[in-house]
Amino acid sequence: MNKIKLLENLSNLHGAPGHEYEVTAFIKNNMKNFNCEGDSINNLYIKNNKENNYPIVALDSHSDEVGFMVEGIKANGTITFLPLGGWHITNIPAHSVIIKNFKNEYIKGVVSSKPPHFMTVEEKQRLPKIEELVIDIGTSSYEETTELYGIEVGNPITPDVVFSYDQKIDVVRGKAFDNRLGCAIVMEILKELNYNELRVNPIGVISSQEEVGLRGAQVAANKIKPDFAIIFEGSPADDTFKDNFSSKGALGKGIQLRVLDAGMVSNPKVQTFVKNIAKKNNIPFQVIARSGGSTNGAKYHIADKSIPTVVIGIPTRYIHTHYTYASVRDYKDAIILGKKLLEELTEEIIKNF
Repeated sequence: MNKIKLLENLSNLHGAPGHEYEVTAFIKNNMKNFNCEGDSINNLYIKNNKENNYPIVALDSHSDEVGFMVEGIKANGTITFLPLGGWHITNIPAHSVIIKNFKNEYIKGVVSSKPPHFMTVEEKQRLPKIEELVIDIGTSSYEETTELYGIEVGNPITPDVVFSYDQKIDVVRGKAFDNRLGCAIVMEILKELNYNELRVNPIGVISSQEEVGLRGAQVAANKIKPDFAIIFEGSPADDTFKDNFSSKGALGKGIQLRVLDAGMVSNPKVQTFVKNIAKKNNIPFQVIARSGGSTNGAKYHIADKSIPTVVIGIPTRYIHTHYTYASVRDYKDAIILGKKLLEELTEEIIKNF
């Protein structure tokens, strides 16, 4: 399976926070030459079969995507819902979604709100509230929605989007690049490494529930107790609303190194180490400091004895919406950089961080 096809398969899967089983099952099935084990929060740990006493390096990416959950069913058959992850209300109405019932059946619906014809002047001048939105699956009664389609409170909901690749510009479009991009990168790195030449022990961590509080990463950091952590993340691109000088997350201009966000101040020694390896291997990179947002790095860097951590982002346009864009070049460069970091890391280098 080539790298683009792998990303396509991952992007098209459905895995709202707490309901990532489809994603972890796919990854486990495609990593059969590795020792894969899960836990009760649905993290997946991917280990090579060569035992050693080298320092453990976590290669972390989260499997969940922003989505929703069924909150209730109205008498007219429409469905009320709650957000799972950081949505902005303007990105929700008039979009197609997929509800997965507990029989593992998929039901398509549309997020609807009151048509403008029936709105008051006041309603037209303000943003809708999420409790005013419903999902319409075409039914007209509570009984049709629950009995014919088996929809219940607690069913997960995800965007209804199909992956595509534009070969002319080497750009992919799909849903959940935050963070199926990271999942694909971790899988490719683990498959391509020459473990006989490493002086560290990489463990892939496909973590759950990142979008609702970095929960899987907290469990993973305590479970495997890594000596170093590399977080791969689909990070917000800013090149469609900033100029060339202020943009630090442009598609096709390199992977993104995050020095600051709301959850972590990055260790400057780690940053220097990563930058030097990127330069040595002609891998372009962008550096960003953000006042908001965070990644699983926020949990790793304060876990246990304090874990040196780097966040490698792949600039992704319009994350936390239905449709996202990413550069294939950035995606492939992140794989190369991850491998080069593992080839360079040693116990002595890690201790000096």
